[in-house]
Amino acid sequence: MKGIISLLVLIGLLFSAGMLLAEEQVQPNPPAAGQAVPAQPAPQAAAAPKLDSGDTAWMIVATALVVLMTIPGLALFYGGLAKRKDTLNTMAMSFVAFCIVSVLWVVYGYTFAFGTDISGIIGSAEKFLLSGVTSSSLTGTIPEFIFIVFQLTFAAITVALASGAYIERIKFSAWVLFCILWLTLSYLPVAHWVWGNGFLAKLGVLDFAGGTVVHINAGIAALVGALMLGKRRDPSLMPNNLTLVVTGAGLLWFGWFGFNAGSALAANGIAAAAFINTNTATAVAATAWMFTEWIHSRKPTVLGLASGAVAGLVAITPAAGFVNIGGSIIIGALAGIIPFFAVAKLKPMLGYDDALDAFGIHGIAGTLGAILTGVFADPSINEAGKGLLYGNPKQLMIQIIASGITIGYVAVVTFIIFVVIKALTGLRVDAEEEITGVDESEHGEKAYNL
Repeated sequence: MKGIISLLVLIGLLFSAGMLLAEEQVQPNPPAAGQAVPAQPAPQAAAAPKLDSGDTAWMIVATALVVLMTIPGLALFYGGLAKRKDTLNTMAMSFVAFCIVSVLWVVYGYTFAFGTDISGIIGSAEKFLLSGVTSSSLTGTIPEFIFIVFQLTFAAITVALASGAYIERIKFSAWVLFCILWLTLSYLPVAHWVWGNGFLAKLGVLDFAGGTVVHINAGIAALVGALMLGKRRDPSLMPNNLTLVVTGAGLLWFGWFGFNAGSALAANGIAAAAFINTNTATAVAATAWMFTEWIHSRKPTVLGLASGAVAGLVAITPAAGFVNIGGSIIIGALAGIIPFFAVAKLKPMLGYDDALDAFGIHGIAGTLGAILTGVFADPSINEAGKGLLYGNPKQLMIQIIASGITIGYVAVVTFIIFVVIKALTGLRVDAEEEITGVDESEHGEKAYNL
């Protein structure tokens, strides 16, 4: 209880600091005493946005690529890592998360995340059930319908990512409730703060494609949920099919080009920079993880290569459209080393059962990438971002504050959600069902009928 109170106090302090800095960011500087106010040019009517067919075509492709990341990419990656008796249930968790979020997003998710800002905290309900959105509505140079679905795919994979920490013991009914409650209470507010003109956006946080919104969000939810669920009766990681793992990792890598390059919302130079940065950081991270594991454990495992690639994809996500190639290499190298030790050393030392290392990879690499964006953001790549190395140390502090607020908020909200779910349905399957396997106990099916 003392830990929770301390966490609430920390959140309050970070939140207050963030709101004060955000207000400071949007206040114009008054003229110095005795200084004449410069004459302002006559206002000109802004040019009406026009649909760009090239941008629209690219965003349709990018959206489809991000769908591929959840089903089948993440489903295969997580499903191959689970024990054979739990494979189908693990894949079903990603599948049903995508379905639930797809429905809730068009009902209220989109409007609360991207509707007109209310006090920097949440969007308005003006676009409930997509009210007012038509085939001629635009977001920039693309149809708003495409932007809606693109953002839907981000919400869906964020919820699904957290499942990696919960597999092999959570009730399927509890997972369904978690998808609904966590999307509503955790994902939507954080997405609005960062991407919907909320207080973190006004503060000036840089998050190109989801370091805070997606990876810190999912990673902290994974850790808190794993602690609330407790350890599995057999906590060992025994992948039932590494072929599926590699296939899933490859599909994630492929789909991530839509995830990161698509976040430019246009077929332009920033999208191209995000594309090459994504590939470079991922390749460096996979290699760095391989060599680190080779030195540490005497074997360069295929699982390690796949894990390193995902860690690199995660870490470069917030920085992809802001950093140059040198920054992407450094971020990738650190993403292959630090999360490895989080998985190999920190998890056994602290004793939490994050089954598929959702926190070790997404939480740790996501935080790493979010903070390093404040160091390596290069205004020659994207004038919207200027980091420590380019003369703006304040950006690093902003990134740290935003990461801290996200970590604290998500931890408390996820804890509360699990308490509610435990009271409503219970969290874990029975001991006998866990031993038999949740494929049969929860779904009455087997992944392999041999």
